[in-house]
Amino acid sequence: MKAGLVVLCLGYVLSQFFRAFLAVLSVDLGRDIGATPEDLAFASGLWFLIFAAMQLPVGWALDRVGPRLTAAVLLLVGGAGGAALFAAASTPFHIAIAMALIGIGCSPVLMASYYIFAREFPPARFATLAAVMLGVGSVGNLVASYPTALAVEWIGWRATMWVLALVSGAIALGILATLHDPKRVETEQKGSVLDLMKEPALWTILPLMLVAYAPSGALRGLWAGPYLQDIFTLDTAQIGQATLVMGAAMIAGTFAYGPLDRILGTRKWVIFGGNVLSLAALVLMILWIDNAVWLSVLLLAVIGFTGAAFPVIMAHGRAFIPPHLVGRGVTLLNLFGVGGVGLAQFVTGRIHAATVDNGPTAPYTAIFGFFAVTLAIGCLIYLFSRDNVD
Repeated sequence: MKAGLVVLCLGYVLSQFFRAFLAVLSVDLGRDIGATPEDLAFASGLWFLIFAAMQLPVGWALDRVGPRLTAAVLLLVGGAGGAALFAAASTPFHIAIAMALIGIGCSPVLMASYYIFAREFPPARFATLAAVMLGVGSVGNLVASYPTALAVEWIGWRATMWVLALVSGAIALGILATLHDPKRVETEQKGSVLDLMKEPALWTILPLMLVAYAPSGALRGLWAGPYLQDIFTLDTAQIGQATLVMGAAMIAGTFAYGPLDRILGTRKWVIFGGNVLSLAALVLMILWIDNAVWLSVLLLAVIGFTGAAFPVIMAHGRAFIPPHLVGRGVTLLNLFGVGGVGLAQFVTGRIHAATVDNGPTAPYTAIFGFFAVTLAIGCLIYLFSRDNVD
């Protein structure tokens, strides 16, 4: 199982890479195939929404088929196939289809590991294990920054994507060879996602899950690139360095959040406090939208750090899920978390298109404002949630 979890973690490195690399490629894709920020927002949003929509069949497959075949087959077909299509793309539409396929390929990887954690380890360790997997896997976020910018400069973005297609295929085969499924739960109890939605405790958690990851995921995944290029005229390498800082902050935040619920004896207030700090950083981004590049990069890093509460929110929700529905439960939570980023990318793409003629700062002021308002609403609803620590 340990070897299988290591390979799953490598698969999650890929997943984190694919959700974040478009920010670095925005200049090159615009020059080579005419992809605009709106095109890339659509492609990025499609990745997140397809990824989110796949959580329902993935949850069923984890409970019925097991994580081994679920993760290996989807990553091989979707991840490797989508990366190959991206490498051969000649229009923005090809990029969108490739990102949709990659979203399918990446959709089971993290949830397969969370399924194993929920089934094979004590509940009190779930948040820490989830944070470790998320934090280590987030190395892909770093690789999708300056290292990718260097690879694009050295061998071009097409060759870079062909390499990633091969790596995706190799990891999928590694999962097939090393991962072992946990023993299946034998129970006469039946249930579905609809039964989970009847749990009132989840109603106050899911709205925050929908909006908490969206600012850091969408900004790191795309908007940091166009923002830094349009406002401060940074080039691909400089954008790569800036997003490297934000990616490192997101990893640090993940590890910082992981044990806090056990240290402080509360999940609710750890999550609420972190998201309020994220909200404050978004407001400062609006106020200081073109003040100085170092300040903007610092605030992006703060948003990345404080927006890393995903595993603790997941643990908070997982505590209200019965054992025989663990697969569908964790994937439902993930659907909201990742789907929120996808919805945000579609909305912010339209916001950018509607405000781009109002001056260079107008689109980004509106985008940061959108994230601030939605996060404030999520925090307000979350105040009514029921705290628990296993």
